[in-house]
Amino acid sequence: MMKIRQSLMAALLVATAGVTMHGGAPGLPAAAKPEDVGLSAQRLPRIHAAVQRYLDQRQLAGAVTLVARRGKVAHFEAHGVMDLDSNVPMRKDAIFRIASMSKPVTGVAIAMLLEEGALRLTDPVSRFIPEFKDMKVSVTRPGYVAPPVPPGQIAPLPDYYTVPADREITIRDLLTHTSGLESGTLGNRLGARLAPRDTSKTLADQIPRLALVPLDFQPGSQWTYSLLAGMDTLGRIVEIASGQSYDQFLKQRVFDPLGMKDTGFVVPADKAPRMAGLYNRTPRGIEKGDTPAWLSTHTFFSGGGGLWSTAEDYAQFAQMLLNGGELNGTRLLSPRTVELMATNHVAELYNGAGAGTRVQGMGFGLSMEVVLDNIRANRRTSNGSFGWDGAFGTHFWVDPKEKLIGVLMVQTPGTGVTRDFENAVMQAVVD
Repeated sequence: MMKIRQSLMAALLVATAGVTMHGGAPGLPAAAKPEDVGLSAQRLPRIHAAVQRYLDQRQLAGAVTLVARRGKVAHFEAHGVMDLDSNVPMRKDAIFRIASMSKPVTGVAIAMLLEEGALRLTDPVSRFIPEFKDMKVSVTRPGYVAPPVPPGQIAPLPDYYTVPADREITIRDLLTHTSGLESGTLGNRLGARLAPRDTSKTLADQIPRLALVPLDFQPGSQWTYSLLAGMDTLGRIVEIASGQSYDQFLKQRVFDPLGMKDTGFVVPADKAPRMAGLYNRTPRGIEKGDTPAWLSTHTFFSGGGGLWSTAEDYAQFAQMLLNGGELNGTRLLSPRTVELMATNHVAELYNGAGAGTRVQGMGFGLSMEVVLDNIRANRRTSNGSFGWDGAFGTHFWVDPKEKLIGVLMVQTPGTGVTRDFENAVMQAVVD
């Protein structure tokens, strides 16, 4: 009887979880039926089928998917379970660690200050953080060959020297991952030694110390992903330019105006039961993981990866971008600024996070990747689409051509479900 009661309660929670988006302002309205927004009611269930394949193969515990077109939600579904141990069904309002999907939020914060004249994309970082004035660049000595490393041991640092940077790194460099700041194996390892990340501190404590870390390449010469340091530095610039702590700036200027009630750097205790379980892939299938220490902080507000959010909340953010910077009468950015963010800023440099080689048909804008040629890129989304992923498997994109947004929330990295989700969404577009 107790198990039956628990199952009924879980089902009730799932059934009631997404009501806000459909009934309460300022959420996106639901479409009366998918055909009202040019989507097929017969084809949309293929989204669930795509996710279910991963659930059946034990590659995912659960997921939440959301699709909106022409400003209305046509698909919003929870799949699987919150946690494999409890087997509680996934909730539509589950809270996820969105990791690097924090970066586009940081991009918007910087863009808002750009519009207000508080900063320029060409500003050197040293305008706000003087320690970055005279940066060095690390260079591995010619002919250096890494020695063999026994299993379980850490490779020694390569033989390297430093040279002065050709120019200062700029805000645009940080937004586009062309700064070289902790942008490679050597930079990350040197950062761990010279400026170890201490999330018990604040951005004001940590960010100036990053200037001690040599850049991985000359500014603007490469695109290589800065996992956290680059965007964290932008978070500190927001604090200095606005006079507010980064968490308060986002809450007051972005989250509250957009109705993102469950998004922030800290999950309150009363919302903790809504946190989706985190899982890692292993040869034995997925196994429960612990929330990383860098997310368990109340003081270090990481613009590179520190946010938690829900599918509904992030859909509000994505729809704002699709609308040209406005949602439900609240304007954060101008259409021209959103267009600037979604334009390729790195010419032919973009190689994709972790790819190591040029990604055909793709570019990178201000904090987000951009589809330039979907045929060359082997993407189902339209040319001009833009978005980004999170390290734990989350994904979103904005498709201006189709007036469509897609949000995928999962908590297992590297499964491949992202491209399958995009395919299932795009095949449901029928006009």
